[in-house]
Amino acid sequence: MIVDKLDAQESAVSMKIIVVIPTYNEADNLPPLTEALWALGLPGLEILVVDDNSPDGTGQVADQLAERWPGRFHVIHRPGRGGLGTAYITGFKRALELGAHYIVQMDADFSHSPAYIPRFLEAIRDADVVVGSRYVPQGKLDERWGTGRLLLSRWGNFYAKLILGIKVQDATAGFKLWRRETLLGIQLDRIRSSGYIFQVEMTYVVEKLGYRILEIPIYFEDRRVGQSKMTLGVKLEAAWRTWEVWWRHRHLTPAARAPAPPLPAHAQVKDG
Repeated sequence: MIVDKLDAQESAVSMKIIVVIPTYNEADNLPPLTEALWALGLPGLEILVVDDNSPDGTGQVADQLAERWPGRFHVIHRPGRGGLGTAYITGFKRALELGAHYIVQMDADFSHSPAYIPRFLEAIRDADVVVGSRYVPQGKLDERWGTGRLLLSRWGNFYAKLILGIKVQDATAGFKLWRRETLLGIQLDRIRSSGYIFQVEMTYVVEKLGYRILEIPIYFEDRRVGQSKMTLGVKLEAAWRTWEVWWRHRHLTPAARAPAPPLPAHAQVKDG
């Protein structure tokens, strides 16, 4: 079991791992994703859904799941579409309030397989954030993607790396495992992106602050149900907003890290 591979203190108790999942029209995906996460058998695993008033009733589905697993399944309802970035920031802040030691960010559509999470938890021992990467050796994109979509994805990643000087191979990755201390050190209020450029901004800030980033190869599967929200327009907007990210954070150094306050009392590790 994965907790046996964490360090001695962490393996003595159940460390709280909260999976933050932003949703918009994911009613069909959320129940099977929840079951797949529980099937990992990870002690201390909880789920936090941030729903943007999905027309298909995803918020109601999430409420039903929360009633079924009280204390393990949490839901934040937002009044409308506020953007991926703000959904994650809202979810991260709530996960930290709940006392999470580790925070997973992932999509609801199975493009990010829950099966990688145990490996991420092993890797985080030597890192401050673990990135599920499509562009490192053994990383792979779904074979069903057309040539145009593949080229657009790779170009967007190359463009962000070129403009920002990012060393991470998958600068636009959205599947990550964070240490609590890393998210606190970033100071989430300095992250301004609301759309998909949020992924690039977080990666850039983490590198500028000198945190250890470890990329783990993943197979990025196309979504199983529903339609992708990544359009050409979204990618074009992200391209010009990359320059905003550079301007906003270009002077950051590791000295700008915020100190991590102690865990809430209810989440502190107790001896014995």
